This record gives sequence, C-alpha cells and structure tokens, in this order.
Amino acid sequence: MQEVKEKKETVPCKPEDYELCCHFIKAFQIIGKKWNGLIISSLCDTQDMRFKDLARCIEACSDRVLVERLKELEQEQIVKRSVDQDTGIISYSLTQKGAELRPVFDQVHHWADKWA
Repeated sequence: MQEVKEKKETVPCKPEDYELCCHFIKAFQIIGKKWNGLIISSLCDTQDMRFKDLARCIEACSDRVLVERLKELEQEQIVKRSVDQDTGIISYSLTQKGAELRPVFDQVHHWADKWA
C-alpha cells in the first residue's frame, strides 16, 4: 500500500486560538505588567537590591506601585524578599524561577538595542 501524505494548509491563527496556550498568556500577564519587566531586569544585573536602589533604577514608578509589584512578583515566586536579622535591612533578589528569565531579558535587551 502506498501512503498518501496530506498537504496541511497554513491557516492564520485566530484570536480564539491563543486561549489554548494558557502558560504563554500567564507568562505575559506576569512579565508584561507595567514595571515588572524593569524590576526583573534590574534584579538580573545584581545579587540583591534594597528597595531604595530599585526605586532609583525605576524612577518613573511610584513607591506605592513598586511595593505592589514586588509583592506580586514575590507571590509568583519570581522575587524573594529577605530581611537581614542584624540590621533589619530588606533586600530583594531573584529566585531560581526568576533567575531563569535572565536569558530571556538578555535577548530582549539585544532586540531593543537593535530595533527600538
């Protein structure tokens, strides 16, 4: 018997098709939220940062919104909040989950340098 190979037609994606990829949508809901990308990118460059250092990196973001975004990223287990037992100084760093975004953000920076 001879096998018959069907030719698949390339059909443009419809908006309802995007609902099928819930992981992709969830990822962009997290990293695409205003200021989250800059927070993650800033933390990619250092071991950890104090709030005032993050606020200095992202001057256009109010302190209230920055606190809110850091809490959200902490809930998503992308950012870890640490308190030094001796000084009480609070610092933020990326978790392993967050650190795995480094190559993604490196590529975004590369793309931005070339095209934006």
